[in-house]
Amino acid sequence: MRRRPGIGGLQTAAAARDQYRLLGENVAKIRTDLMKEQLTTFRTQLEDFARKHKNDIRKNPAFRSQFHNMCTKVGVDPLASNKGFWAELLGIGDFYYELGVQIVDICLATRPHNGGLINLQELCNLLRQRRRSDREAVSEDDCLRAISKLKAQGFVTVIEVERRLSWTTGRAIDAFDTLLDEGLAMIDDGHKDGIRRYWFPCVSSISTPGGADT
Repeated sequence: MRRRPGIGGLQTAAAARDQYRLLGENVAKIRTDLMKEQLTTFRTQLEDFARKHKNDIRKNPAFRSQFHNMCTKVGVDPLASNKGFWAELLGIGDFYYELGVQIVDICLATRPHNGGLINLQELCNLLRQRRRSDREAVSEDDCLRAISKLKAQGFVTVIEVERRLSWTTGRAIDAFDTLLDEGLAMIDDGHKDGIRRYWFPCVSSISTPGGADT
């Protein structure tokens, strides 16, 4: 007959489990601390690299793309803000925000011809034509990064205009039609509630129906 472990054996096993658990936690902490130290070292080296090669990063699209890939690997986003260390060092935040504005302008200007859809290569060519002083300074990667920083700003509905401005339905619709004709607004009919939204690509510092500032 097999003998069952006594109280002493159970206590010994429990103590061993606790020791293994503590050992595992210590090993995990050591690994985490080591990774943090390595990341800090790498980021410091990345900053030194950026200082040394900032002119190449600004002027060479291929070099700039490789630099972004290096940043991604250590969780650094030089485009997270147009203020701060990276913006002051490289100025690439302003570069991409400027590109974003120019991309919106091009999309609005070409929408009557392409319905709002434009090939990436064509977009880059139009950007280079607009930036005549430095035609080769914009790559497709630059365009994609600039586009990724663009966000829809604000929308409004006829009902909201009636409520806020005490306008009649006809007056609100006439105003929206004028904005649509001028290319300053876009229609969005893809909502389950059936209410048409009018989006404005240049609107800022207003409140959406959800109450959030945009």
